[in-house]
This record gives sequence, structure tokens and C-alpha cells, in this order.
Amino acid sequence: MGKVFRPSSRESSIINKIESSKEYERRKRISSVRDNIDELSNAIALKLIENKLVETTNKDSLDRQIYKSLEQLGKADDFEVDYQVSPIRTLVPQPNVVSLYLTAFVIETLIHHKDIIDIYGSDEEIYFTIDRQVKKILQI
Repeated sequence: MGKVFRPSSRESSIINKIESSKEYERRKRISSVRDNIDELSNAIALKLIENKLVETTNKDSLDRQIYKSLEQLGKADDFEVDYQVSPIRTLVPQPNVVSLYLTAFVIETLIHHKDIIDIYGSDEEIYFTIDRQVKKILQI
């Protein structure tokens, strides 16, 4: 019979503080998106095209789709965010929730848009391209 682990009250307190700080950072990042949504959607769309990861017939349409996705992220609850990122949650060891959400959007939803010709590159390349722009604009 295996030993049952029961953390002491001090260990429980430390674990709770760690979890609370992770949730706080997640909420803070998502709320900071709302303040920079225009700049962020434009920068991400431009960089995806510049790096030849997304081929499109209309850059403005790509920008609008990313803008709408960022709006949805700002309004989404934790379950909706977790559901969206679940297929790629193990893409990187410590992902940025905003970058991961947008990467999942590009990979799974945007590819079916009428103005998108094709999406190139690996999931990691798309994630790191988006993540660089998110970090630069949100100053994370």
C-alpha cells in the first residue's frame, strides 16, 4: 500500500500562494490585452505575414480576425481559455497564456478563413513569433 501524502498547513499555505500568484499573472496578462488590443493585433498580423508564416489575400482581414480573437480572450472565462489551448498546451514548458491562445486560434480556426491561403511553419515557430510581439507590446 502506497503512502498518502498530506501536506502540513505550512506546505498547503505555500502551495496556495504559488497557485494564487499564477492565477493573478494569468488574469493580469489577459486584462492587459484589452488596453493594447489594436496595437497587438496589428503587430501580430504584420509579423506573421513578414515571417511568411501566414499567406493571405487581405492583411486587414487577418488583422480583424486576430482582433476578434483578442476580444474573445478578454471576455472568456477560464474554462473557455483552457478549452481553446488544450490541444497545444504542452507546446512550450512555461507558455504565455495570450500567446498560446492566439497560436491555437491561428492553427485551428484561422486556417479555415476565406482570406487565408495557407499557414506555414511549425506550431513552435508560430508560437514564438506571436510571443515576441506579445512580450514587446505588453512589456512582459
